[in-house]
Amino acid sequence: MVVLGPVLLVSMDGSILFLAMPRISQALTPTADQALWILDAYGFAVGSLLITFGNVGDRYGRLRLLMIGAAVFGAGSAAAAFAPSPELLIAARALMGVAGATLLPSALAVLGELFTEPRRRAQAIGVFAAVFAAGFAIGPVIGGVLLERFWWGTVFLINLPVVGLFLFLAPFLLREVRAARAGKIDARSVASSAAGLLLTVYALKHTAAEGPQPVPVLLGVAGLSVLAWFVLRQRNLPHPLIDLSLFRDRVFTVSIITGLLPLAAWSATAYLAGVYLQSVLGLPVLDAALLALPGAAVLTVTCVVTPFVVDRAGKRAALVVCHLSIAGGLLLLFPLSETAGAGWYVASTVVAGIGYGICFSVVADTAVGAVPVDRAGAAGAVAETSNEIGNALGIALLGSLAVLVFRLQGPDAASTLEETLQLPALAPAVAAEARAAFVAGLHLVAVVASLLHLGLGVLAFRWLPRTSAGNDPAEVRADRGREGRRRAG
Repeated sequence: MVVLGPVLLVSMDGSILFLAMPRISQALTPTADQALWILDAYGFAVGSLLITFGNVGDRYGRLRLLMIGAAVFGAGSAAAAFAPSPELLIAARALMGVAGATLLPSALAVLGELFTEPRRRAQAIGVFAAVFAAGFAIGPVIGGVLLERFWWGTVFLINLPVVGLFLFLAPFLLREVRAARAGKIDARSVASSAAGLLLTVYALKHTAAEGPQPVPVLLGVAGLSVLAWFVLRQRNLPHPLIDLSLFRDRVFTVSIITGLLPLAAWSATAYLAGVYLQSVLGLPVLDAALLALPGAAVLTVTCVVTPFVVDRAGKRAALVVCHLSIAGGLLLLFPLSETAGAGWYVASTVVAGIGYGICFSVVADTAVGAVPVDRAGAAGAVAETSNEIGNALGIALLGSLAVLVFRLQGPDAASTLEETLQLPALAPAVAAEARAAFVAGLHLVAVVASLLHLGLGVLAFRWLPRTSAGNDPAEVRADRGREGRRRAG
């Protein structure tokens, strides 16, 4: 319970700004590029360093890392709350992300050590995943409730009481844990993974917002090259940041992709839907927050019951249902229009929430169960990295796709819908054109994400064997051998 408090904060801060961005845009007037960085600088910082801090915790002690990370997270939250400019808010969000990366792998590793029996571990990780999922789901709701009465900075200040309580209780209730053998941390791998991601994403965002230009294109090529070098380097290190051999297991591979793609779809559509409800339909922020509650409830409940369902139906069935339900839920966003669509939005979050809940639960259990206990921090970090990178990439890639559509189809009065609607003496026809362009971007994002999930659902059905989570590993291997011989025949 002590560990789950910071976990809730880390996940909640990945989504709490989705409904707050219109208010932040009014107060700080960020550009389209800055607005996207405010949203996902946090996710990229978390995702880039999760694996690194998983190894740091294994080597130097998880309690020490939890304490330092919680203190820095609180400091970053306070700085973000009072940031006077978009640049300083982006910097504060990045600092929060660095601190958040210290918390998740250590917390998940603790569960791996406490619950060594597979079914008990799956249930415990289901609770962890439910809290993590609940944070993502209720983030926009809590943000909306706070913004109804207070200024936008309170969405960050709410973190401070939880951080303070954790720092007070953790020394008394938690003991220091280190791995028996922890490998050396490769600084070049840490730097190259972070630099490659940031260069690539910067190029994509800048191109979507401003059009293709030589410098961003060159930076994008450089970023992809650095990421390729990072992957090649991991194969030759005795203690890599990412153990690529884990991906030889198809169940593990599909599960990790499942951790990335649904979070990308969820973060992008949740952010765009928050803008749609407030800036297109004109709903108050509290009403927009309340509309997210049914989907949040379905997501959280699904996350808790998934381990029991997987134990009976198997991971293949669970992952196929995961991707099909998300695909169906995303397609329910297509009927949204400039004048109506709140009901379709609620239906979309409820249907897709089933898949999101399965995603959170299956990914974490697969990662931790695939490795020895002394590597639980690093392995758990791979699972959480897929979530956090997916969350950030959803805003960066799919969000940039929506920005591109708005730039091409909008009235060319400003770079975002919020900026356009704030222009003085705005003609009604121009406002209507801007809203129509934004809805068109939302439609395209929903369709693209839905098609990707349909493809991944088919892949899961074809790749994964018909085995349940509780099967003996020898039976799993035998089943795979029989399937391989059948296909060869």
